[in-house]
Amino acid sequence: MSSADRGAPAPTGRATDAAQETTMLDVADLHGYYGASHVLHGVTLQVGRGELVALLGRNGAGKTTTLSAIIGTVETRQGSIVLEGEDLVGHHPYQRLRRGLALVPSGARVFGNLSVQENLEVVRARSVPPEEAWTVKRVYEFFPKLSDLRASMAGNLSGGERQMLAVGRGLMANPKVLLFDEPSEGLAPVVVQAIGQLVDQLKEVGLTIVLAEQNHRFALRHADRAYLIEKGQIRHEAAAGELEGSEALHRYLGV
Repeated sequence: MSSADRGAPAPTGRATDAAQETTMLDVADLHGYYGASHVLHGVTLQVGRGELVALLGRNGAGKTTTLSAIIGTVETRQGSIVLEGEDLVGHHPYQRLRRGLALVPSGARVFGNLSVQENLEVVRARSVPPEEAWTVKRVYEFFPKLSDLRASMAGNLSGGERQMLAVGRGLMANPKVLLFDEPSEGLAPVVVQAIGQLVDQLKEVGLTIVLAEQNHRFALRHADRAYLIEKGQIRHEAAAGELEGSEALHRYLGV
């Protein structure tokens, strides 16, 4: 049982010096607010380069709020958000995007009145070497189905197709870290399976991912590590393979 499980302070997430050299995203003691409401209480987590870290919790536990605080759309009054050595606290969301954070929001939200092609072209990408850049051509090669649908209006796509497009649009920002919010929400099991394959593809190309999910089975199937969040606090951290069927999963997710 972790110190957090015994009611002691939540795990700090601090790694050894060797591990810190490979850390891509380091969030420490983050406090988030909706107006006067204090909703995140010292969230701390780390994500290594090329790692997929899941953020698991019940509905309303603080998963989406954590991603929103990291990307800059939720006010933070304490803590740090360090991306490859640079603290992004105080930066506007568009500045965080330019520095390498991209969010794929829940609900597969796209610009429904634009075509697939236009949804991809509207993103202003972070400058990277040409061989590393995500271009419209590369997105279509990665998602051949989107290429077939390039002239279709995004609002006419199926849920799975919209999710694919939302990910493609996120990739067009050339992110260092992709924040992926509830990708399985509201989708049929066969579509969730396809989204899982998509996530595995992103891991194969070395993308660093933070995956916020209520569907713990889906998340743990694809994640390297996971944090459990409850009432805006990280309560437990473990390797993904250790969590399925664990007492901590039962305590904080009720499964």
